Amino acid sequence: MTFCLDSTIIKPDENKEIKNAVILLHGYGGDGKDISMLSLNWKRYLPNTIFICPNGHEPCMINPSGYQWFDLTKDDPKYILEQSMKAENKLNEFIEEIKSEFQLKNDKICLSGFSQGCMMSINLGLTSEQEFNCVVGFSGKIINQDDLKFRKKNSTDILLIHGDSDQVVSPNFMLEAKDFFIRNNVQIDTHLIKNCDHHIPIEASSIALNYILKKI
Repeated sequence: MTFCLDSTIIKPDENKEIKNAVILLHGYGGDGKDISMLSLNWKRYLPNTIFICPNGHEPCMINPSGYQWFDLTKDDPKYILEQSMKAENKLNEFIEEIKSEFQLKNDKICLSGFSQGCMMSINLGLTSEQEFNCVVGFSGKIINQDDLKFRKKNSTDILLIHGDSDQVVSPNFMLEAKDFFIRNNVQIDTHLIKNCDHHIPIEASSIALNYILKKI
């Protein structure tokens, strides 16, 4: 099947049965191949999981060789929200295709992402009619709290991981998100990684894997 988003797909080894999926969403200017590197370690411990890493639905405005989920060339919250909604609609279509192709329900799917991909994962995870298995976000934030509070339909469990030295997306956004989730009855776990800037170190990857293993 051809999906609505070009994707890097890592299937289980030795034709093992697919029982779960992890959808990995890249950051601004990245692509599915970049974020798929997380699966190299994770797949050893998740033998029945397929990893699906789509490219963003449009080329990145400042890095045309990469992709974006929404444009960041305008510092306008209303514009950013509008653009993120376009990506959300496309990703919801993509997720439905995945569910149909691999015969999976939401509770067998983990949504994960880095930076912009984290932001999209949070919105996708909490606005769906049915809960997902979990959301695992790296170095992200809530795009718009008022919008998310209005559209929230479920309470999918969430893990957020952030570097304490992140100069691109401040770690304060993780604390703000944690407060929001607690106030809105979402089970939230957080980890602040010491001496870490805007990337996913091995420590963060391991924390995320252990969390996913407990959920799946």
